[in-house]
Amino acid sequence: MDNKANWYKLDNAAKIVPSTAKGANTRVFRITCQLKEEVDEKILQQALDEIIEDYPIFNCILRRGIFWYYLEDSNLREIVKEEYAPACMPIYFPGRKNLLYRVNYYNNRINLEMFHVLADGTGAFMFFKNLVTRYLQIKHGIEADIKPIDDFSIEEKNVDAFKDFYSKQKGLKQLKEMSAVKAYQISGELDENLLPHLVEGTVSAKKFLDFAHQYNTTVGVLCVAVYIKAVVLGMNRRQMKKHVVISVPVNLRQFFKSGTSRNFFGVINIDYDPAEYKGELSDIIAKVDKDFKEKLSPENIEKTMNSYAALEHNFGIKMIPLHIKDIGIGFFDRAAKKGVTSSMSNLGQIKMPEEVADYIEGFSAFMTAASQQICVCSYKDRLSFGEVSPYKTHKSMLNFFRCLTEMGIEVEIGTNDYDKE
Repeated sequence: MDNKANWYKLDNAAKIVPSTAKGANTRVFRITCQLKEEVDEKILQQALDEIIEDYPIFNCILRRGIFWYYLEDSNLREIVKEEYAPACMPIYFPGRKNLLYRVNYYNNRINLEMFHVLADGTGAFMFFKNLVTRYLQIKHGIEADIKPIDDFSIEEKNVDAFKDFYSKQKGLKQLKEMSAVKAYQISGELDENLLPHLVEGTVSAKKFLDFAHQYNTTVGVLCVAVYIKAVVLGMNRRQMKKHVVISVPVNLRQFFKSGTSRNFFGVINIDYDPAEYKGELSDIIAKVDKDFKEKLSPENIEKTMNSYAALEHNFGIKMIPLHIKDIGIGFFDRAAKKGVTSSMSNLGQIKMPEEVADYIEGFSAFMTAASQQICVCSYKDRLSFGEVSPYKTHKSMLNFFRCLTEMGIEVEIGTNDYDKE
């Protein structure tokens, strides 16, 4: 590839990211791999230097154009370091030429943090799994030619899948509908410096799946239903007049054949009226299950995908100068957040090649938010729930873990909270 000329348009989901990266919502997500041994810095650097060649778009810097931001090739190199700063700190700084991801480690954990313009969680995991696999190959002298099962060509990884699958529809109308509801807002004691507070809860994936089967539902539906219950339990009578709306990112690769490592997701909102809660989890599950099935229909998934693409294809929006777009997108983002209580992203089961699988304890994921976001992923029998919030208190998340323990599911909890009691 010609480094002197290469630049990339942002994919449609990424276009709003730079304009909305403010305050606690740095738009940085973090995925981690916990190994069964301490990390070797030099070997991790070697592995990164090797695999980044297959992900040239991750080595780009973000530039401002007249109408849109864009990515430009760079000769910069990410240097692996031992973690020394709080997790999920800002990566993008306007006007600064720096990479939009970082790789660090601490004891037996490898961490990848990335600005959301480059990829979504699924795309970042493609990169991360290759990094961990190559690291373990070098570390343990595994000579077999192995790659994760979701590995694709450089061209497939770099493609803008929104562009490939867009069909002209009234996508902007759906974006407006997403901000029409005024939902219950989670609050708490705000960190004075807006530092991200991380909480991670790990449970048995098998036990959680068994409960999903008992309720005749899926792991994804059960996660959202238990989380809604946790939020409702923390509401007072006045607050229960508002709906609980959980925003759920959907991996569009499940519906459109694509191997892109860039952003390719849509969002569905699960709306629940607390007045309907009679004390039974099954009542919430029934409503959530119905919403999932309706909003994940082929017709609605296509509308969701096109709602992002509509921003680029709308001629009126396209011709507005970027500095005005920044203001408009920021205003819309704030309005949309009023229609959402919290977000829960399920990244699914993480699978690794059998040659390296036994060296790994587990994976986890975290995503910053102005209020609170939960990321879910599993590896073998470890199901991880990772919360990021600018609040020092974690009422909803602790309620979530209490709900799990009441179901007979043991929870192992960890946190980066700065005030140790």
